[in-house]
Amino acid sequence: MATIRPFAAFRPAPELVAEVAALPYDVYNRKEAKEEVKRTPRSFLAIDRPETVHPDDFDMYSDEAYQTAKQLLDKAMQDGTYVEEDVPVYYIYELVMNGRSQTGLVACASINDYQNEIIKKHENTREEKEQDRIRHIDTCDAQTGPIFLAYREQPEISVVIRCIQQEDEPIYDFTAPDGVTHRVWVIDDPADIQALEKEFKELDQIYIADGHHRAASAVKVGLKRRAEHPDYDGTEEFNFFLSVLFPDSELEILPYNRVVKDWNGRSFADLLQVLNTLGKVEPSDTPVQPEEKGTVGIYAENRWYRFTFADSYRNDDPVEGLDVSLLQKNVLQPFFGIDDPRTSNRIDFVGGIRGLGELERRVSEDSVIAFSMYPTSISELFSVADAGLLMPPKSTWFEPKLRSGIFIHRLS
Repeated sequence: MATIRPFAAFRPAPELVAEVAALPYDVYNRKEAKEEVKRTPRSFLAIDRPETVHPDDFDMYSDEAYQTAKQLLDKAMQDGTYVEEDVPVYYIYELVMNGRSQTGLVACASINDYQNEIIKKHENTREEKEQDRIRHIDTCDAQTGPIFLAYREQPEISVVIRCIQQEDEPIYDFTAPDGVTHRVWVIDDPADIQALEKEFKELDQIYIADGHHRAASAVKVGLKRRAEHPDYDGTEEFNFFLSVLFPDSELEILPYNRVVKDWNGRSFADLLQVLNTLGKVEPSDTPVQPEEKGTVGIYAENRWYRFTFADSYRNDDPVEGLDVSLLQKNVLQPFFGIDDPRTSNRIDFVGGIRGLGELERRVSEDSVIAFSMYPTSISELFSVADAGLLMPPKSTWFEPKLRSGIFIHRLS
């Protein structure tokens, strides 16, 4: 039984939302983030990445950095950049990219549901990444980047959301520089709020699609606040975390491709010999984007190849049967010596949104080989989470990305 709660958000003034809304903090490197904030000074990225308003040698993990984030957020809430909702509400958040639309419900999810595994994860998190967001949330006293949650579509929820979209005008409607359109509606009718709360209580599983580190950090801040307030009753805002919940039918996962930096003392000819024992390798005159499970595109020495795993290497295990697992277990680990892709500096990961041309560029500049992957499906993600298992790192790439700074959830 999932608890999905309305909240009174701080949100940008309508005339400023297009300037404020920012891609997630972790899609930029330090140089890119600073350039983006310089280009759009109101961008929420300055709050998410406060080192961008300091000199290049500034320590981005210093106490001063998080205090800068708090000062910038407080200023934005006082100078009219942000307005506060009068009462707790839900929001509808629609994103349109390349003609495809996905629509979610903006709400607060319960840290109890996270602890009790009603909200399920499919990835491990790294302590150093958690600590950064823990300090950011705790110092700012706010959650600023929503967690991307998914659920198996419920017709009753979809009907309520579609009716409001058809009958009401959005409070926000803008297209970002990357071409993604963002629209937001307010759900403030008590009957609609009650109906949605009731429908979500019928769900036994909700899944983290993207934002595992933000979710873990928000939960740990909530637990910290509970320890600091032993008389808490569970209704306080720190018991909940900012989320957008999408039905599975509207989600698309893009591939998460791989590039490897060196041959580990071997050669491409050696690799071809190994691959021929694992399946079938075919040269291709055109770039290879796999169109079916069990197939991998390979780019090396200025040529593309299509590789298909033999049936004997495939299986129905929720994790071992994933294409990223097959590649890791049979190629990356034994041939390239990449035992742990989470920590190895000899492998890098390239989101499918960047296209196959990016793989060719990387091989020409800093890598020796690229692997283009068939995307993990949302049903595979659910199966892994339902089994209480974890995917290999960088198994899924969701697009479009939720913007930060459109909804702020204050913890006190």
